[in-house]
Amino acid sequence: MRNTLRILICLLATTFLLVLVSPASAQEQAGETKEMININTATVDELTQLKRIGPSYAQRIVDYREQNGPFRAPEDIMLVKGIGQRTWEVNMTNITVDTKP
Repeated sequence: MRNTLRILICLLATTFLLVLVSPASAQEQAGETKEMININTATVDELTQLKRIGPSYAQRIVDYREQNGPFRAPEDIMLVKGIGQRTWEVNMTNITVDTKP
């Protein structure tokens, strides 16, 4: 009986902790960062804060906007070679093309 009670208490404590941690984990898995990234002004380092964007893809974004001008819409990031629908989907709430500071 004591072992059953201990197991039950451990399960309840674990469940409680998981509930507290889950919202933050869900945001991380969804690719959310704390601030918006302006793909028209961001540096390579800033662009690497986006999910699935490493230094080489970040450099491609910078090169693309230098060769073609500013992005007109956030989803235009998919015009950059190698950046597709999935990368757009995990980052779409964190990408902007705002000209405001």
